[in-house]
Amino acid sequence: MNPKKTGYTMLTVSLTAALLISACSNDGGSGTGEKPESSPGSDKKQPASPAVANLNETGFPIVNEPIQLTFFTGKDATNSNNFEETFVWKKYREKTNVNVKFQLVPFDSLTERRNLALASGDYPDAFYTARLTAADLTRYGAQGVIIPLNDLIAKYAPNFQKMLDKQPGLREGLTMPDGKIYSFPSYYSPDFYSILIGTPIWIKEEWLQKLGMKEPQTIDQFYEYLKAVQKTDLNGNGKQDEVPFSGANINILKYHLQGAWGLGTRGISNVFVDVDPATDKLRFFRTDPKYKEVLEFMHKLYKEGLIDPEILTTNESAFRAKGSKGNFGSAIATNPISAFGLEGYIGLGALEGPHGDKLYSHVKSPLVHVGAFAITNKNKHPEATVRWMDYFFSDEGAKFYFMGEEGVTYTKQPDGTLEYVEDITNNKDGLTSSQARAKYFTWNGGSYPGHVQSSYFKDQPNAIAHGEKVKPYGPKEVWNPFPFTDAENDFRSTVGNDIHTYITEMEAKFIVGDEPFSKWDDYAKTNMSFKAQLQHENEQRAFIAGYAIPYF
Repeated sequence: MNPKKTGYTMLTVSLTAALLISACSNDGGSGTGEKPESSPGSDKKQPASPAVANLNETGFPIVNEPIQLTFFTGKDATNSNNFEETFVWKKYREKTNVNVKFQLVPFDSLTERRNLALASGDYPDAFYTARLTAADLTRYGAQGVIIPLNDLIAKYAPNFQKMLDKQPGLREGLTMPDGKIYSFPSYYSPDFYSILIGTPIWIKEEWLQKLGMKEPQTIDQFYEYLKAVQKTDLNGNGKQDEVPFSGANINILKYHLQGAWGLGTRGISNVFVDVDPATDKLRFFRTDPKYKEVLEFMHKLYKEGLIDPEILTTNESAFRAKGSKGNFGSAIATNPISAFGLEGYIGLGALEGPHGDKLYSHVKSPLVHVGAFAITNKNKHPEATVRWMDYFFSDEGAKFYFMGEEGVTYTKQPDGTLEYVEDITNNKDGLTSSQARAKYFTWNGGSYPGHVQSSYFKDQPNAIAHGEKVKPYGPKEVWNPFPFTDAENDFRSTVGNDIHTYITEMEAKFIVGDEPFSKWDDYAKTNMSFKAQLQHENEQRAFIAGYAIPYF
């Protein structure tokens, strides 16, 4: 098997044989939204539809007569409650003649509301920042609810087409098992490391200095720092209210720490498998003895009160509110500046583990959200909608989306860099940068469709510095999320969901102490029996990065 092979086709999973795959079809898709130019047996051209007749294929406005579209839209808590009145969308409406009504749905309830809309048939023209999964695209694409974009992209999306041609991994990741592309993604430049990390572990530099400690370089040093925070009145208020470590999701801590045991060698887009560097073979690492050590270390932190117990029950808003008090010694967050309104934290580097491993595993695929934007069969203007979206995959459009207009929302520095105006960076009303941005932009919280590059996406300097620091320790290759057929997704949502639930619940029980580690062997045997039912047939089956992929 050639580990460097990058092409892949569809994956098929069977409970008893697993991955019994045949070559996937690739008819290229249609979905142009146009009437055929000629009917069978006739050379006579049909007139263009009203939607196409109103369309300008290049330039602005996109349409001559204004049109109205409605988008189901995921919303971060820090964003405006009225997207239509933010600077970027008001300006784009004037530029395009496309009036978009954004139906805002909080990210906290996004999945439930999105699934309900799709299942009930009560969905709008498009899904925007709605985090559609590959499974959603496959299922609803087959049903005709979400339309294929291959031909539309080729004809009306030159900017995105250029990206597909330059980034073969992007095309592969977007192509569903039926050979069709159903969405525009949220895509991050592979060299923009700080944004690929997303949520680092941040550590309070001032408290390190007070404790006379340097930034931890090993797992043991990180533990010693957390213990010191727990025992010391570092905020000087006479109370023992310092929190050594906190976050809004304990799973993310696992994905960070596992690299110190050499696990997660292909990033975090597929959380059950990686490649074992010792054998260069696919590995289901969640039953690996080293992964047991990861959970044992986390149990030690939890048992000793070094992990905030609220990490198991809190939501993002409550976590941010708690963090704004300045009592976290370390935390997982997008950035303390935007999340808590606090400076003075530095990103924790790659930690060396007990066996000498030092891998920074918490790195996402550049294809962060495969279904960031998708068009439904209710859309009467698919051509204009594709043109509307394509602009944000150009350098000009991306700069406009993230930075706005020169002299209004940003200024150009002598060295050519772009800086937000003072109303955003040093708001007179005391708003954080995230809060101040909300009247201009809607990209807080991520999930937006577009191409993110460091030249115009203004990440915080501390995040950029952290990305550069850990880049030498990152995975040598980061895999895209695996695509599955509709039948596979049915399996994954039934039997597979039971397996995932079992794994997740058992790991949580090990961490908090509800299950003793003396039961680990029984747990591992159960998982391995699941895995044994999902064996693959190597070169005769589908390949991701040169490896046949089992269900996990």
